[in-house]
Amino acid sequence: MKRLILIFLFIAIVANAAFAASFNVVNPPGRVAVGQKFSITYRLKNGEGSSLKVPQINGCKLLYGPSTSTSQSYQIINGSMSSSSTVDYTYIYRAEKEGSYNVGEASIIVDGKKLTSKSFSITVVPGNPAQQNDGSKSGGRPQVEFDDASTQTADRSVSANDVFVRIILSKPTAYEQEAIECTMKLYTKYTISSFMPTKMPSYDGFLIEEMNVQPSLNEVETYNGQRYMTAVLKKCIIFPQKSGKLTINSGNYDINVVQYDNVNMGFFTVQSPQERSIKVSSNSVSVNVLPLPQPQPDGFSGAVGKFTVESRLIGNSFRTNDPAALIYTISGTGNIKYLQEPKIDFPSEFEQYSPKSDIQASVSGNNVTGKMTIEYTFVPQSVGEFRIGGDKFVYFNPSTKEYVTIDTQGYNIKVAKGLSVASDVEQQDIELKNTDIRHIKLGDKKPSHIHSFVISQWWYWGLYAAIIAALVSVIAVNRRNIKRMADVKGMKLAKANKEAKKRLKLAKMYMDKKQDDKFYDEILRAVWGYLSDKLGIPVSQLSRDNVASELSKFGASEELCNKFIAVLDDCEMARYATASSQPSSVYAQATSAINELENTAKSSKR
Repeated sequence: MKRLILIFLFIAIVANAAFAASFNVVNPPGRVAVGQKFSITYRLKNGEGSSLKVPQINGCKLLYGPSTSTSQSYQIINGSMSSSSTVDYTYIYRAEKEGSYNVGEASIIVDGKKLTSKSFSITVVPGNPAQQNDGSKSGGRPQVEFDDASTQTADRSVSANDVFVRIILSKPTAYEQEAIECTMKLYTKYTISSFMPTKMPSYDGFLIEEMNVQPSLNEVETYNGQRYMTAVLKKCIIFPQKSGKLTINSGNYDINVVQYDNVNMGFFTVQSPQERSIKVSSNSVSVNVLPLPQPQPDGFSGAVGKFTVESRLIGNSFRTNDPAALIYTISGTGNIKYLQEPKIDFPSEFEQYSPKSDIQASVSGNNVTGKMTIEYTFVPQSVGEFRIGGDKFVYFNPSTKEYVTIDTQGYNIKVAKGLSVASDVEQQDIELKNTDIRHIKLGDKKPSHIHSFVISQWWYWGLYAAIIAALVSVIAVNRRNIKRMADVKGMKLAKANKEAKKRLKLAKMYMDKKQDDKFYDEILRAVWGYLSDKLGIPVSQLSRDNVASELSKFGASEELCNKFIAVLDDCEMARYATASSQPSSVYAQATSAINELENTAKSSKR
């Protein structure tokens, strides 16, 4: 037994050690030349540091630092996921004096403990002009440096390593509906005079929650051993809607960079800025989306994340025909904006109204946090004791890879008779139903005489025929309604325009309030939702590439197809840069496109 305990302790110690914080210097240069710029990077793993102190380097001048680069990696081994974080602190120096120098320890505070790096030595040798500036041998020239105009000459081409755009995901693998942080970042060694997206990366198969960012080249980052000025162009949280491999395709950009011509002014030389136009494409990235575990428990409706549920009953006393309300609040982190309203079973004696929901959410870290408040209004119609609520809320926690069931609170309420006339009548009916013996009123002792008189009248048969006709109509309407309710696709088709108008109305409200981000987001929801309902295709299966062909199958003209695509492009463009079209123009175009497709559908039915 003791041996087993020791084994378990050893495993625990090893596991903890594997994720313990560490602080080291990363491959410092042992030999540099006078005039050469070089970098020294200190790396902190699996910890949050403070009070960083680095030693001075004799014979070298500190030019810049620290620039900070943060990364996080995930791996799955035998179904278990582990993660590690890395923070790089990079300093830029220039060698100025020959000699051999010892570089002492650097230190940082992590969780109240002081971590130190190892010391190292560096030798500064005489400079060689042909090999200065990191020893680049590209035509005898130094490599481009973002803070050195002398290397950014107009007679050299701009390489793919000088200016590029990266799409960075917080994790390569995720479950359906699990939040993934997506960052689009510009890296450049040149000053940027203009930046214009020409093709947006496509997020087919994802729902997107945008983050408000103001692109600005104000951060220095070391990537692949080289320094760049960087700007975050776009940051969002994406939720994969189906399992399998989902790919975010590359985007294209027209960029103007500033280079310099050396102009001889006689007694001196000046550097004259010149613009050069280049075309840049971002990388494409893929996510391995895992299906949610099966079997899914009863009550699960697609909630993925970590949530809590609270409920409260409005009012202490209840009377017939007086409205009351049950409030549900779902709070947490995950796909909260896309949750379905819980279905609460109320007693059949209660009249129910459509629930009203309000969602307040914001991006927090690499996820979405908020709360969803649902108000269920009901009106008791009968006197008695009843129980309401007591439902359950089920969500999937991707961290634990388990489904979690939350039992919600139920309420016992006692309903008294109200003061309205309607409640009195209803109560009398209920009391009559519970009466065993009722008074029987005697009628005419010769009913056959009265009957023969009635059936001889013309209005009797007219009334009889009208009743039969009404019954036939009711049966026909019920059959039609049943058929319509069974036809889910037909129901979506019928409500497509109505739902689109609701979203367009909301978009106009955002437009009037000058909330452009919310306006373009709502226009996208309106158009994609309308096309999904109208074409009978899930939103996750629609994309900019296939929407034109699907619309053509529906009978839409090429001009109408282009109008829808133009709306989608304008909205996507507005997420990255200043939109080429005004919100009012986009709104009018979206409304016009939806109306035209409605007219096309009506014409095809004739």
